[in-house]
Amino acid sequence: MSENEIVTTLINARWIVTVNSKRSILENHCLAIDKGKIVAIEPQGQHRISAHEVIDLPHHVLMPGLINAHGHASMSLFRGLADDLPLMEWLQNHIWPAEARWVDEAFTMEGAQLAMAEMIRSGTTCFSDMYFYPNIVARSAAEAHMRCQIAFPILDFPTNWAANAEEYLRKGLQLHDDYRNHQLISVGFGPHAPYTVSDAPLMKVATMSVETNMPVQIHLHETAFEVQDAIEKNGVSPIQRLNELGLLNPQLQAVHMTQLSDDDIELLAQTGTHVIHCPESNLKLASGFCPVEKLLEAGVNVALGTDGAASNNDLDMFGEMRTAALLAKGVSKNPSAVPAHVAIELATINGAKALGIDDITGSLETGKSADLIAVNMNDISCQPHYHLASQLVYSTPSSQVTDSWINGRQVMKQRTLTTIDQAAVLSKAHLWRAQIQQADETLR
Repeated sequence: MSENEIVTTLINARWIVTVNSKRSILENHCLAIDKGKIVAIEPQGQHRISAHEVIDLPHHVLMPGLINAHGHASMSLFRGLADDLPLMEWLQNHIWPAEARWVDEAFTMEGAQLAMAEMIRSGTTCFSDMYFYPNIVARSAAEAHMRCQIAFPILDFPTNWAANAEEYLRKGLQLHDDYRNHQLISVGFGPHAPYTVSDAPLMKVATMSVETNMPVQIHLHETAFEVQDAIEKNGVSPIQRLNELGLLNPQLQAVHMTQLSDDDIELLAQTGTHVIHCPESNLKLASGFCPVEKLLEAGVNVALGTDGAASNNDLDMFGEMRTAALLAKGVSKNPSAVPAHVAIELATINGAKALGIDDITGSLETGKSADLIAVNMNDISCQPHYHLASQLVYSTPSSQVTDSWINGRQVMKQRTLTTIDQAAVLSKAHLWRAQIQQADETLR
């Protein structure tokens, strides 16, 4: 940038956690934003940058906005509806019947707004969503100025959104065309799981993904029952089946992955498949443990997701980072597994890599989109701090996130949302709770 150029925003911060290739943590630096991008990161007092807006954050850390790489945003309206149940009982006896009754365009829009408000307030600037009425979620995300990957659903059976796999694909591809050039919204395939999608549509997805360069996200190896049932019915595990169908490749985002052999891990590494780890949802549903340390050692890219609020029960990526780090240590019996700086990468740059947008976001570097958050480190819960990355992962609550920018636009200012009407979101959530509770005998 030229000496006399005036940028949009200049932020002076106590620390900047860049998450660049050197894992640089800068002290007393400033970050300049112009036209939605980071145009400079320089020492304070040693620059000649002028700005229309100067923000001083002497007790804050700037870091990349967190990336929630898997979730079902609108299911926030089912938060707490059917807790403490095994996965298939939870799905078949509670969630799927509730979805059949309640999920429509209004439910999807207002659930997505509730989820986005929660995510922004807890430090997330980008999320991936796999749910019905993806056109409504895409529109809501665009209105909230939130970065989003829409993985449109594909199933063999009818739902409120489509009658069969062919209609899911047709509607989803139209959505991809509608948002082809959008700055914040990208669209990919979202076949639900190997046990809900047959070979023919999966083969179509594999072919079209290559032809269109669209990503694919799927629930995979989520439970031991899923794997064993598939072997008994098909003679091969779900991961082997997907490989035979041509789906294991760098465009695949495999979610959960709690049941993996060493051969599975080697196959994932060879094919460049990404893994989306959802530690808190897996724990709550007793699905199993994703072998994160083994995956990372094998060179597999691992990102983090919260899953939906109906099975988590929050969308707090700070909590997810902490749980991922602690769980990896317990599973591997190695206290050095997934150290703090790696946990931060799982929630930022690794998520960007999984979604195929690491050239745009996931780290704070010049030329990248200004997707960042400011975290107040002057709270009692954050004191004293000796190692900043450790403090962010193990001690800092998401409530310390005070400000958030997405593509250069400030979407939260001093804990106040600027693109979402928080009062309206709360009011609508209360109305949904009242009617769902009244109609559901299990809640009485």
